[in-house]
Amino acid sequence: MSWTREQKHVTIAAYLGWTLDAFDFFLTVFVLKDIATAFNVKIPEVAFAITLTLAMRPLGALIFGRLADKYGRRPTLMINIGLYSVLGMLSGFSPNLTTFLVLRSLFGVAMGGEWGVGSALTMETIPPKSRGIVSGLLQAGYPSGFLLASIVFGVFYQHVGWRGMFFIGVVPALLVLYIRRNVPESPAWKEMEKRPRPSLLTTLKHNFGLSIYAIVLMTCFNFFSHGTQDMYPTFLREQHHFDPHTVSVITIVLNIGAICGGLFFGSLSEKIGRRKAIFISALIALPVLPLWAFSSGPVLLAMGAFLMQISVQGAWGVIPVHLNEISPDEVRATFPGLVYQLGNLFASVNATMQASFAVSHDDNYGLAMAVVAGTVAVIIAVMILFSRERRGIDMTQSAKQVSAV
Repeated sequence: MSWTREQKHVTIAAYLGWTLDAFDFFLTVFVLKDIATAFNVKIPEVAFAITLTLAMRPLGALIFGRLADKYGRRPTLMINIGLYSVLGMLSGFSPNLTTFLVLRSLFGVAMGGEWGVGSALTMETIPPKSRGIVSGLLQAGYPSGFLLASIVFGVFYQHVGWRGMFFIGVVPALLVLYIRRNVPESPAWKEMEKRPRPSLLTTLKHNFGLSIYAIVLMTCFNFFSHGTQDMYPTFLREQHHFDPHTVSVITIVLNIGAICGGLFFGSLSEKIGRRKAIFISALIALPVLPLWAFSSGPVLLAMGAFLMQISVQGAWGVIPVHLNEISPDEVRATFPGLVYQLGNLFASVNATMQASFAVSHDDNYGLAMAVVAGTVAVIIAVMILFSRERRGIDMTQSAKQVSAV
C-alpha cells in the first residue's frame, strides 16, 4: 500500500519527537557522577532525579493526552516538544541539587505527554498494514535518543562539561517548526471530534479490567527498559572504570542493537501477531544475561549489551501499535500514554533501587541489573499471553462506527 506525503511527515515527526525526548532524558544518565561531584552528594541522590522524571510522566500523559483527545494531536504535540526542550536546557543552569530535581520533575511532565500523543497521531494516520514496522520505528526512537546522547557525550562532554550537555538539549525545539509546516491532524480524531464523548473516568470504568492489566504490563515493561539502560553508563564507569570514550562506544553499540530489535520484532509482529512477537523477544534476555552483566572487557560487554537490547527493545517495538490497537477509540491519545506512564511511575524506583543495591554490594551494578532484567523478562512473557490480539483494526472506521452509535 502506497503512502501519502502527509503520512510520511507524520511518521517522521513522531519518530523524531520520541528520539529527541529520549535524548534529553538520557543526557542525565551519562553525567550522574559529575553532577554528584559538583553538588557534593552521592550518586544515588542524583539518581533520584531519574526516579522523579519517571514518576511525573503519568501526569504529563494525562494532561497532554486529554488535551490531544479534546483539541487535536497536532497542536498538543507541538506544545509538548517545545516544553521538554526548554526544561531540558534549563536543567543545565541548576545551582544546586534541589533545583536540578525540580527541573527534572517538570521535564518528566513534558516528557510524559509526547509518547501517547505522537503514537496516536501516527497509528491513526498510517495504513493499517504498515503499523507493525512503524511501531518498531517509533519505539526505536527511544534507543535512537540514547544513541544520540551517547554520541554527544563522547564528542562534546570533554569540551562542554555536564552543564553544556543539557544546553545542547534545547535543539529538539526546532522540530516544532517542522510539525507546524508539514504534519496534518489525525483523520480518526476528526471523526471523533464530530460527536460528544464520555469522560475519561467513564471510559476507564467501562474498560476497568483492560486498564489494570495494561498498567501492570507496562510496569514490567518499564522495569525491563529502565532496568537495563538507566544505570548502564554508571555500571561501565564505576564498576569497570572505563573512560568516557569507551562508555560512549559501548552505549552506541547497545543502541544499535536496540534499534535493530525494535524494527525487526515490530515488523515480525505484522506476520505472527503482537503477542507472539513480544513473547519471543522478551525471553531472548534470559540466555544473554551472563554475557551482558557478568563478563569483563569492553568487547564482551558490548556484545552482551547489543544482544540484551535486541531483546528489550524488540519487545518494546511492538508496544506502540499494540496499546493503540487495544485502546478504546474515545481516549486513544490518553489511554496508551497513561497506562505506559503509570507503569513508569511504579517502575520509577528502579534507578535509586539499583544504585543503592549496587553500593551495598561493593558497587556490583551488574548483579543489580541482572536481577531486575531476568525477573521481568519472565513476567512479561507470561502476561502477554493474556492480552487481546487486535492486529490490523481500522481505527478511522472504528471511530466512525462509534460516532454512529
